[in-house]
Amino acid sequence: MKQPDALIVIPVYNHGQTLRSVVEGALAIHPNVLVVDDGSTDGGVETIRDLPVEVICHDENQGKGQAILTAVQRAKELGKTHIITMDADGQHYPKDIPAFLTAIKAEPRAIAVGYRHFTGPNVPGSSKFGRQFSNFWLRVQTGIKLGDVQCGFRAYPLAVFDAITTREKRFSFEVEVLVKSSWAGYPLADVDIDVYYPPREERISHFKKFKDNFELSVLNTRLTARSFLPVPHRQFTEDEEGKVSAIHPMKSLRTLLEKDETPFALALAGALGMLLGTLPLIAFHSMAIIIVLGYFKLSKITGLAVSQFCMPPFVPALCIEAGFYMRNGHFLTDMSLETLGYQALDRIWEWILGSLVLAPLFAIIFGIIIYVLAWIVKVRLKKNSISA
Repeated sequence: MKQPDALIVIPVYNHGQTLRSVVEGALAIHPNVLVVDDGSTDGGVETIRDLPVEVICHDENQGKGQAILTAVQRAKELGKTHIITMDADGQHYPKDIPAFLTAIKAEPRAIAVGYRHFTGPNVPGSSKFGRQFSNFWLRVQTGIKLGDVQCGFRAYPLAVFDAITTREKRFSFEVEVLVKSSWAGYPLADVDIDVYYPPREERISHFKKFKDNFELSVLNTRLTARSFLPVPHRQFTEDEEGKVSAIHPMKSLRTLLEKDETPFALALAGALGMLLGTLPLIAFHSMAIIIVLGYFKLSKITGLAVSQFCMPPFVPALCIEAGFYMRNGHFLTDMSLETLGYQALDRIWEWILGSLVLAPLFAIIFGIIIYVLAWIVKVRLKKNSISA
């Protein structure tokens, strides 16, 4: 694979007061810097014309996401392998650039995202809440636990943009690209950074609270809905020359075990699918399974497949019988309009009561079965690799 070669990218929109100091700081660390002026009207770009940086200007404001995509195209033309994006408002310290260069060398396929230390003064409460909010939804949608989804100080491998298609052009682009990159098989990594927040009266932000929060909400709804579907995402990898190609990770249990899954992880996914499938979460079984397994980065397809054993009437009937026995000391044998109709609320209560006992039992049984089967396949795979 080609040796990592990064281009520092600074998208700017009306940050003329801070742009020059940011660019000078970046140049002091790294010689290759690109500024993408996204339709600024404050003349800020003129303050850096004497600096050895390339500047690309959009005729009108198109959004931060589009500015990054413009930089991606230029970086490809220059033969780069990565871009490192940092904000032009002075919040990011150029001294942290080497940490991203180190992260790129350690894992060239990963998107390295800055993890801001909120230890200084003037940190907005909205930034702290927004970070936790976005982190939660990323984990639901991908199973990945990342420290700071909203940070714009990042390193992207250019190959990512050959593997995914994005729709967002503004701030929500930075969330969309992380989710879809993770779905495509690219790792996400934290990089510790410092951050500077000026006093409120000096702060320049182009984040539109209503419009941009609405777009983020729509995006999270769309991404979460897609993550609910028990359909595997197409994964991508690069060959020795860095060319992107698609792979199909869900052809069989064998492919799962060869790639990322372990017998224990598959067994845990199946056990949780059985546990949640047994509980009386009427009309919400699939949603609960996908959210829980997605949060813990377990195989949603395995959990959903196992939960099909819980479809009515067999498992609910067993739970009702168990609950009835716990309440009355004997099993329910009279199946009539009286017991199943007029006493429906009693049966629902017994379903809940019985499921609390049977759900863990069924989960353990199915977890053991899946683990044994997966372990057998894993051993066979190991033997085949040794003989080959």
